[in-house]
Amino acid sequence: MSEKLQKVLATAGIGSRRQMEQWIQQGRISVNGTLATLGDRVEGNEQIRVDGKLLDKPEAEQICRVIMYNKPEGEMCTRHDPEGRPTVFDRLPRMNHGRWIAVGRLDINTSGLLLFTNDGEMANRLMHPKHEVEREYAVRVFGEVENAMLSRLKKGVKLEDGEAKFNTIVARSGEDESINRWYNVSLTEGRNREVRRLWESQGLQVSRLMRVRYGDIHLENRLPQGAWIELELEAINYLRKSVKLGVELNTVVDEKKNKLDHVRISRMRRSVKKHSVIASKNAASDGSAKKAAAAKPKPKAGARRGKPKARTRQGQS
Repeated sequence: MSEKLQKVLATAGIGSRRQMEQWIQQGRISVNGTLATLGDRVEGNEQIRVDGKLLDKPEAEQICRVIMYNKPEGEMCTRHDPEGRPTVFDRLPRMNHGRWIAVGRLDINTSGLLLFTNDGEMANRLMHPKHEVEREYAVRVFGEVENAMLSRLKKGVKLEDGEAKFNTIVARSGEDESINRWYNVSLTEGRNREVRRLWESQGLQVSRLMRVRYGDIHLENRLPQGAWIELELEAINYLRKSVKLGVELNTVVDEKKNKLDHVRISRMRRSVKKHSVIASKNAASDGSAKKAAAAKPKPKAGARRGKPKARTRQGQS
């Protein structure tokens, strides 16, 4: 049975279906040596190339996998950062086929729950507003918060990219006298810096922001920052059902070994610490190389290059 080319690429974890459609239009995809066009369908035995690189054919049907990652502040939600800053992909396990795709993004100053999957179609659907997958954040707000502000934030305020609102706003108890107050807020969109911009629309400043829930998937309290854990089959099928995808029957997770016990948590913390030390050394080395290159004197304009010619004595030919 044939399938649309962009769906096959998305399922292989190359990217979302919409992104694959753009790549096809840009001439980055070929099938059996011919540039692909939108609408092409494949049977599964073709040679598909992405940017000239042959797409690996999995030995068996791909198993849907999902990772929960506890993102620390300071990491970029990109595969490669031109400034050499750490990224959320640096610590993830390697895959033989496909690649990890982030389900949404968190800005560099936001921490907490970030999901990754090897199923591009599922990632695309989870991020799409029409499926209304709710996200919950713990947010510390600096400033005096009035009830009228909370009412406006739940009713809807106009931002530069359209109207936005929180579905729920719940204040944490015991912090009435503090100028910094914690709230748990939820919304069903993932626009750029939306939580921060909503509070800023009321003249308030967000001093801490952490995602704690995506749909019914809650951030594991014991999961160290910078560590990850694979979701078990029940959680994966909850996510698939929430975006109207078929049930996954197989898993690579051994449930007995997937528990966050004391030994595993200690191992995670050691691994995170070791990775941080290596990353710091690499960053320092790159910074020193850049400084050395910048400090290297450049030849003055008009200066003669090469070995100077020997002067001849006057009268000598």
